[in-house]
Amino acid sequence: MKTPTTKAAIAAALILGSVSLALAEDRECGSGDPIETINEMFDAIYACWEPPAGSEGMSLTLTFSVRSNGTLIGVPIVRHSRLGKDSALREAFVESVFGALDRATPLPLSKSMGGAIAGRILAPRFAVPGRAI
Repeated sequence: MKTPTTKAAIAAALILGSVSLALAEDRECGSGDPIETINEMFDAIYACWEPPAGSEGMSLTLTFSVRSNGTLIGVPIVRHSRLGKDSALREAFVESVFGALDRATPLPLSKSMGGAIAGRILAPRFAVPGRAI
């Protein structure tokens, strides 16, 4: 049986679903450490995310792509959200997600990761644990 190539394995992981928030305690926002895996890439973004107080149960899933140099291609698109009824809190939550992406990019992708991930659709899920809204 043939083993999947790195590009094929990464593509399959991206197609199969989005990543839930697992607080990136091992990585600092803006770290220049090279990113070698999808998990490290999402950790780099999550490390820059500071959800607003009171946003328990809120979630937002974005889709976007990056170039091999870690910069965004185009504008991220909101694909799913659970934001509740408080308009000020909704706005603050969405701003916190887009702010995290701004602070995290350009992502310091390794040469091999940059080549494998460039142009692929990514779908990170930003979710605050807690009661559903």
